[in-house]
Amino acid sequence: MPVESLFSRLEPLLSSVQKPIQYVGGELNQTVKDWDSVQVRWALMYPDAYEVGLPNQGIQILYEILNEREWILAERTYSVWPDMERLMREHGIPQFTVDAHRPVGAFDVLGVSFATELGYTNLLTALDLAGIPLEATDRTDEHPIVLAGGHAAFNPEPIAPFLDAAVLGDGEEVVLAISDIIREWKDEGRPGGRDELLYRLAVSGGVYVPKFYDVEYHPDGRIRRVVPNRSGVPWRVVKHTLMNLDEWPYPKKPLVPLAETVHERYSVEIFRGCTRGCRFCQAGMITRPVRERSITTIGEMVHKGISASGFEEVGLLSLSSADHSEIGDIATGLADRYEGSNISLSLPSTRVDAFNVTLANELSRNGRRSGLTFAPEGGTERMRRVINKMVTEEDLIRTVSTAYSHGWRQVKLYFMCGLPTETDEDVVAIADLARKVIEAGREASGRRDIRCTVSIGGFVPKPHTPFQWAAQASWETVDARLAKLRAAIREDREYGRAIGLRYHDGKPSIIEGLLSRGDRRVAKVIRAVWEDGGRFDGWSEYFSYDRWVKACEEALADEPVDLDWYTTRERDETEVLPWDHLDAGLDREWLWQDWQDALDEVEVEDCRWTPCYDCGVCPGLDTHIQIGPTGQKLLPIVGVSQGAGVRGAGVTE
Repeated sequence: MPVESLFSRLEPLLSSVQKPIQYVGGELNQTVKDWDSVQVRWALMYPDAYEVGLPNQGIQILYEILNEREWILAERTYSVWPDMERLMREHGIPQFTVDAHRPVGAFDVLGVSFATELGYTNLLTALDLAGIPLEATDRTDEHPIVLAGGHAAFNPEPIAPFLDAAVLGDGEEVVLAISDIIREWKDEGRPGGRDELLYRLAVSGGVYVPKFYDVEYHPDGRIRRVVPNRSGVPWRVVKHTLMNLDEWPYPKKPLVPLAETVHERYSVEIFRGCTRGCRFCQAGMITRPVRERSITTIGEMVHKGISASGFEEVGLLSLSSADHSEIGDIATGLADRYEGSNISLSLPSTRVDAFNVTLANELSRNGRRSGLTFAPEGGTERMRRVINKMVTEEDLIRTVSTAYSHGWRQVKLYFMCGLPTETDEDVVAIADLARKVIEAGREASGRRDIRCTVSIGGFVPKPHTPFQWAAQASWETVDARLAKLRAAIREDREYGRAIGLRYHDGKPSIIEGLLSRGDRRVAKVIRAVWEDGGRFDGWSEYFSYDRWVKACEEALADEPVDLDWYTTRERDETEVLPWDHLDAGLDREWLWQDWQDALDEVEVEDCRWTPCYDCGVCPGLDTHIQIGPTGQKLLPIVGVSQGAGVRGAGVTE
């Protein structure tokens, strides 16, 4: 049946909400297809506000890949703010896509990409507004398949009752495989209904379908085992790994927002994965192995991307961008190519031991010199050994001195509080380190206007990392240590005013910890929070710790577990973890040994440049590390000249 646009009903409401333009659509490079001309229809959701969700690389890549197939349609939807939610409920308007304003409930798949667990309540809002039953068991053949992906879906158990399926790892290839299965099932006349479609997805081996797995518990609340309840369903579901990034140069035509967003640039992922081995970093663990894009593919993506979008900034993104084996040639080649134009280059935060001034100068050659960000993570060398962040104080001082001596005036340092084995002294030491950074900057530059901003995040143990067994520090402990750090900075009369301190209190981290290491019983808590008005928990103005505590007490009252059980309790080696049946490629015994190495303060080298240390990813997933150097160079593009315009950057084909 034709699916009509909801915009005629939506438009009269827009004057009554904040930032109405975020609901309008019509962005440059959006795709709108005829509903009846395709066989498979995806609604892609980022469960946060438009301003956060539109720049998301994962959604943009999948949106473009799916729409390139003439038989697939993909549209986007984002979380609506509470003012819009109220009006939609009053006027009976369901969750809609921003591309053609079609009702989300009419699509075949609602694919939700979770970057953080604090977006779980927003999923429930979208489902309810769309008219999709919250519990997967209540859905019929008329409802979309609700499919989760993204880093926070590597343990989907806390939201398993709300999901039909989940995918681990890279999405480029698997979304097409899923689309093929749906098309084939439809062509056959939808045999067996929804249950048969989910079964076909499950037995393909690449999709996790929670309903086909039973969880059994010990009397004390620990998990006894997770077992398939249907023949042919795999015991373990393995993550997807894309092994040739050059074959998937997306996004080719990035979406250009109409409303202000958190990032307004063309982003190129220059490599995927990280083997630095930081023990706290889930992203580094679950995205192994390292796979680099070639310098020529990067150059071609930048050329086409800025021509198609008109963006003036290019972000060279990865988990540790300066670790690309040809990052110097990439930066020089792009700086040469766009010198004299209005195109600027940027890197995300840079490792202290990967930074060099030549690279930084190339990135700022067009005159845009912002502050530099480094992430020592731990305040003392002992803590950095525990977390395997192999950066010495000497490395840091030498690096910032070099930066200050070459004209930089602002350095931002990122740390975590609440790390395993951490003491008050480890956190207070951050003040002394910041003081030394200011002192070194003044000496190197001969100036007094040197600034250092210290940013502190609360540590949350994550699945599929060596710290997955660790006890999380209580919010009271984190807040007390941050108070001591703040006092130490304020008491420093000579340097204190030059040091900025930014931090969040420990309460949101505790709830993130509950959601990151929770099991299916936590779904009752999430639903209770949502029913009590919980929305946008990643935003401080909407987050309520008391609401979550109350929901835990009430929803878990009949269970042998509570909030502390999920967060501040240390696990032992033999405990079955909620995600043990989901395979990120990492050998469990290796992770446990790395946890013991952390307690012993033993460091592990980066396996890109040293012999393999048997984490299990490459042999277990039949993958391998892909790095240069290739020896290729970027050539200047004819026509990029002084004062070149934005669109096309003055390029002559």
